[in-house]
Amino acid sequence: MPVFAYSGRTRQGQSVNGEMEASNAEAVVATLRKQQIITTSVRPKPKDIEITIPGFGGKVSEKDVAIFTRQFSTMIDAGLPLVQCLEILASQQDNKTFQKVLIRIRQDVEGGATLAAALKKETKTFSELYANMVEAGETGGILDTILNRLAAYIEKSITLKKRVKSAMIYPSTIVAVALVVVVFLLLFVIPTFKSMFEGFGATLPLPTRIVLGLSNLVRQYFIFGVAGMIGAVVGLRYYYKTPAGRKRIDTLLLKAPVFGILLRKVAVAKFTRTLGTLISSGVAILDGLEITARTAGNKVVEEAIMKTRVSIAAGKTIAAPLKETTVFPPMVVQMIAVGEQTGALDSMLAKIADFYDEEVDTAVANLTSLLEPLLMVFLGVIIGGVVIAMYLPIFKLVTVVGK
Repeated sequence: MPVFAYSGRTRQGQSVNGEMEASNAEAVVATLRKQQIITTSVRPKPKDIEITIPGFGGKVSEKDVAIFTRQFSTMIDAGLPLVQCLEILASQQDNKTFQKVLIRIRQDVEGGATLAAALKKETKTFSELYANMVEAGETGGILDTILNRLAAYIEKSITLKKRVKSAMIYPSTIVAVALVVVVFLLLFVIPTFKSMFEGFGATLPLPTRIVLGLSNLVRQYFIFGVAGMIGAVVGLRYYYKTPAGRKRIDTLLLKAPVFGILLRKVAVAKFTRTLGTLISSGVAILDGLEITARTAGNKVVEEAIMKTRVSIAAGKTIAAPLKETTVFPPMVVQMIAVGEQTGALDSMLAKIADFYDEEVDTAVANLTSLLEPLLMVFLGVIIGGVVIAMYLPIFKLVTVVGK
């Protein structure tokens, strides 16, 4: 359908500008009239030439959704009609993909669908958690409050992911740089030393012989090594997509010596934040647990939550099955039990989430301070070892000549 740019004014005399998808200009005027907007100008919008590079663009980020949700909540709270809110938010959206999504949602709502039903069609942009919370907000007549909670939830989720990424990026970058430097030395620098050592006339030191052997190995099988690494990464990704593979890898990650503790704390923070937000928004506990399990991001945690859901469906409490899973720390289980007994489970889950957000911050800081000296030692041993191995014969030659 073509897109029309329009201008108009409300009954109060306020100017309104925007864009709308419609079959013709008359349909735009009719739609605006229903929204009590007097149209002053309607013209077809020139088509934008979009260049899409594979792997770039065409996505809606969590930050885009958080900003939209926060603005949506403010507009609903101000008393603006739902369709008009979606129309305004779509017109001011810079992300073209997100703009098209909002236009489709607005059309569905305009056609008589609920906002939650329209959101459930856009699964790539809005999660099941988002749609269910909006549905609870529409049913309870507190949509602005729910949207405000959703915005806060998404913002905290983004912050949590940034913390984990910051903990992973630093060591990964250092190791990658060290690997590139060592490969460069073995491919281009060591061979020059080899030609120099050919006329040495004596047995080379063992470290030198090892480095020269590695250099020959890397030069001969470099292409095969790169192909093997790519194949291993691709194979690992496909294996992770299988249920058994995902469970095994997620189990190993949670048991990892240093990163496992961090990932476990992240899982607890995410579980408590998600479930607490859903319960406080009026979503049923069983539905909330099912949604939380699907958004856990870890197969072990997902199965633990689903076992808890089965136990609750049989009439048990939340705390008892959580304790049996051994995934969640005893303190978390005890606090949840207190929340159940006092009838304040949602607020207790929020407190646990806040506590573990701080724990993640502390764990990231400790991890960084621990890894910095270890990585320096790693770089020194690997790169320094290669350099020293190459200079050992020269030191030996100088010693012999000095005698």
